[in-house]
Amino acid sequence: MAAPAAASEVTITVTNMRSTEGVVRACITALEKAFPKCKKDPESLRTVVPAGETVTITFKDVKPGKYAIALLHDENNNGKADRALGMMPKEGYGFSRDAPVRMAPPKFKDAVFDMGSAPQKFTIKMRYFL
Repeated sequence: MAAPAAASEVTITVTNMRSTEGVVRACITALEKAFPKCKKDPESLRTVVPAGETVTITFKDVKPGKYAIALLHDENNNGKADRALGMMPKEGYGFSRDAPVRMAPPKFKDAVFDMGSAPQKFTIKMRYFL
């Protein structure tokens, strides 16, 4: 019987922050239906870190599998993604694989990456619509 693959860590460097105001909210999920908010995944990993010129986020104990990461630069630290006219994001966002945003957040398949037992490092560029 084979031993289960060991968990490892994912380190994200967030660049292109337009301000040091507020926080960066980050989540990583293996559930397609939970992406990008992660709220519907009780096993998702979530963290909040102070905003800065460049931010480093580390998720520990990430088991092997397929995951996607979503970031929000919550500049007013109100716990949600503020929108103009109910549609256009007023705050920064970013996704693993720098998945593109068109008329809606990217699909899980566009942001998904394979996690093995080795540590992973990503750079995600924060993007701003307004």
